[in-house]
Amino acid sequence: MSNPLQELPSLPSFDRLEPEQVEPAIDAHLAACDAKLQSGLYQRGWDNAVAPLEEAQDRLSRAFSPVSHLNSVLSGPWRAPYEAALAKITNYWTELGQNRELYDLYRELAASADFASWPQARRKTIELALRDFHLGGVALEGDERTQFAANSRRLAELSSTFANNVLDATNAWTYRTEDESELTGLPDTAVETARAAAENRGERGWVITLDGPSYLAVMTHAENRDLRKMVHLAFVTRASEQGQHAGRFDNSAVMTEILALRAQQANLLGMNNYAERSLASKMAESNDVVLDFLHNLARRARPAAEREFAELQAFATEQLGLDQLEPWDIAWAAEKLKRERYAVSQEELRPYFPFPKVLKGMFAVVERLFGVTVEADSSVTVWHPDVEFFWLKRGGEKLAGFYLDPFAREKKRGGAWMDTVSTRRQGAEGLQLPVAYLVCNFSPPTGAKPSLLTHYEVTTLFHEFGHGLHHMLTRVDVGPVSGINGVAWDAVELPSQFLENWCWEPEAIAMISGHYESGEPLPEALLDKMLAAKNFQSAMFTVRQLEFALFDFQLHCREQGASAEDVQALLDQVRSEVAVVPVAPENRFQHSFSHIFAGGYAAGYYSYKWAEVLSADAFSLFEERGIFDQETGERFLRSILEQGGSRDALELFTEFRGRGPEIDALLRHSGIEA
Repeated sequence: MSNPLQELPSLPSFDRLEPEQVEPAIDAHLAACDAKLQSGLYQRGWDNAVAPLEEAQDRLSRAFSPVSHLNSVLSGPWRAPYEAALAKITNYWTELGQNRELYDLYRELAASADFASWPQARRKTIELALRDFHLGGVALEGDERTQFAANSRRLAELSSTFANNVLDATNAWTYRTEDESELTGLPDTAVETARAAAENRGERGWVITLDGPSYLAVMTHAENRDLRKMVHLAFVTRASEQGQHAGRFDNSAVMTEILALRAQQANLLGMNNYAERSLASKMAESNDVVLDFLHNLARRARPAAEREFAELQAFATEQLGLDQLEPWDIAWAAEKLKRERYAVSQEELRPYFPFPKVLKGMFAVVERLFGVTVEADSSVTVWHPDVEFFWLKRGGEKLAGFYLDPFAREKKRGGAWMDTVSTRRQGAEGLQLPVAYLVCNFSPPTGAKPSLLTHYEVTTLFHEFGHGLHHMLTRVDVGPVSGINGVAWDAVELPSQFLENWCWEPEAIAMISGHYESGEPLPEALLDKMLAAKNFQSAMFTVRQLEFALFDFQLHCREQGASAEDVQALLDQVRSEVAVVPVAPENRFQHSFSHIFAGGYAAGYYSYKWAEVLSADAFSLFEERGIFDQETGERFLRSILEQGGSRDALELFTEFRGRGPEIDALLRHSGIEA
């Protein structure tokens, strides 16, 4: 029987994929990679060694991509084959990173007389490879070399275990009621979603889950304080030793082992801590630079955040009868205050942001900015009926493609993300186009009513599409530095945060909004209120991000890792320094902090704020020249999106902006005094 993971058509054959195909396909691709490595070591040179090996590795990546993706969006039968493949692939990359012969080949190329005349993308590929060899332990000997490889394999296993525990803990908790009065205050869309959740389980009544849309609806709108408390505590104790499923999916030991192994990896490389190891591939120059950046922002933002929280507490006491705001009251009380102050709520905006209209409008915004069109292609096979496939075109020519999986469902990982299907590269068979996955977790359509988005969800969609554009609009043909590959991690959020700005511009809002029944535009009065409310509690949001970033970075500045108790103590300390809202004693946020324990943000969560400085400053040029100024859009396209990782991020930003980044635009956009 044919195996689509070995054949590798240009797009994955999701209608033919089966879990049992994974292991033989991955084994075959790994064998091909090893064969190319061995032949390249004897033939040398870019064309004979580097390019053939990179092509074989690209095929391995394309085979693993749908497996990894299906594990995230369907889980179930894909978990075991994903984990088995991950272990083999991790082992391959670990051994490759310690291959002295290959390292010597790259050093030989970098030292060759004609290296300076090589194309920029090839030079950058070699430079980044040499950096990664050092970070992969190529210089280690004996027991240290063996230990480093074993640690790498174990870390991959632990990251997967952490993510699985969070997903399983999220899916394990539900609350069912047959008394609709318990749901008083919830928007109709949330009530209907809860009813559908019960129906899907073959049960009567309504089911609340910990999926994003369900959780946020309860925390923001439920009048039932006991319900808010129950759902909040279930959410913040996921995958920990607390809560209803205490210990069942507990990430305490997983977290501790991850931190110990990361610290040991850094020490083996001659570094003081894992934060130093992390910064080796980022824009920020040192631990002190990052900590100074975060503390400086905290000093500016916390006074405003304290004022915002004091206002909220006073409002809760005077208007809501709450002498003390508890953690499960914050979002609910904030929504009440926002509605009183600005006479606007996210639920009031929902009818004007039906998902199909927002999507079509977003495509129109991108067309005006970058001259590209988006066309759906229903002939491409997908993994779920909710999913659509689109081509990105310019002048009728296909530039790239992407899958869009927008709605929340059971067994799908929470959150929103972009991932790669394939990377733009020039190979033996011609030019390979970049293809991306874009995944969100919006409330699904119910009955004849389309999915209706909050404005926050609209910005999430723009954010992920910004990542997608960075991957898809690259003009670089060398895989390791094409699209998002090779981009400094603290600059990778620049295009995503940059695109969010159009969600707040009246000219663009007119393109992405329209009442789902009548098609009428967002009323001017409602638009004015929405824009006036833009920076409502923005300082509280900023210090919340700084809490996560400081916790993450300081945690990875330790030389020896940390116990679960140490982790909690550090988080408590950071909260005492920057946080302004109360936290439940049972709160175990760190146990589900997948960004740093199961994603790529370890000692890198600060990147969101770092890149926000870049994105706000970049957008300020559009503010000066017009938000759809063609020349400025073309300049951003040429200097940032098309360059991928082929040049340093700071160099590219400076080329676009005409100077280095400045923080003033971020403070202004956030409503915080410069």
